[in-house]
Amino acid sequence: MADIERDEHSGTDTTGHEWDGIKELNTPLPKWWLWTFYATCIWALGYVILYPAIPLINSATTGVLGYSSRAEVAQELSEAAAEQSVYIDRIRTSSLEQIRSDQDLFTFAVAGGRSAFAVNCSQCHGSGAAGAAGYPNLNDDEWLWGGTLDDIHLTIAHGVRFDDDDETRYSEMPAFGRDEMLEKTEIADIAQHVLALSNQEHDGEAAGRGAIGYSDNCAACHGENGAGDQFQGAPALGDAIWFYGSDGASIRTQIANPKHGVMPAWAHRLDEATVKQLTVFVHSLGGGE
Repeated sequence: MADIERDEHSGTDTTGHEWDGIKELNTPLPKWWLWTFYATCIWALGYVILYPAIPLINSATTGVLGYSSRAEVAQELSEAAAEQSVYIDRIRTSSLEQIRSDQDLFTFAVAGGRSAFAVNCSQCHGSGAAGAAGYPNLNDDEWLWGGTLDDIHLTIAHGVRFDDDDETRYSEMPAFGRDEMLEKTEIADIAQHVLALSNQEHDGEAAGRGAIGYSDNCAACHGENGAGDQFQGAPALGDAIWFYGSDGASIRTQIANPKHGVMPAWAHRLDEATVKQLTVFVHSLGGGE
């Protein structure tokens, strides 16, 4: 360690430390900075004493005040639930039509239904309820099982082809190809007829032949003109809305070996008030009948 000396350029004493010919000037921290540092140390010590701070093996010190952020959140949730309970109780005891006609209940139900939809339904139907391949769009006015409040409620509550619910919506299209009910040529002709029903490009001669096969095998569910049947959950074939593709190959595949979607029965997972809120929300999206 070198001797303490005064720096000739700044007039400041050195600390006596020197590294590779460079001498350190003795310039202490400003008093205000030191006092601020001391204050933060005192504040930290007080915080450790008053609040939970020091981790232990299975818990942490509780602090003199016994504060808990979890308890605070639980209290806030409890207060929010108490405020909402008035509306929830009314929704639980009111019919869907009464909820729809009461502006306060309707506003609350739509808000609650939107939240429940985001948690339980958006994974399949999309955050905006626009659907995707195999999952229906809930914003339009095309409904497989009907778009009235009661229809929507039944579908949400009991699902579609949900094995664990005896009241589930159920329909199943025969596998005309897999089960050898129709020849490949017959299926191809029927597919051309379906393309004609939806005003798509098609082979007129094949569509004419397919009209007979369609009438014999498909019209009982989908209707002679492809209008569909909500009672059976049979989709309309005369519009531009398709679950599994509208091209000829997709239609042939669906006739030969159809896909059958499944929707959970939410009455087994959600309480009745939440199911009603979901119903009102879906109905309010714009396509409700």
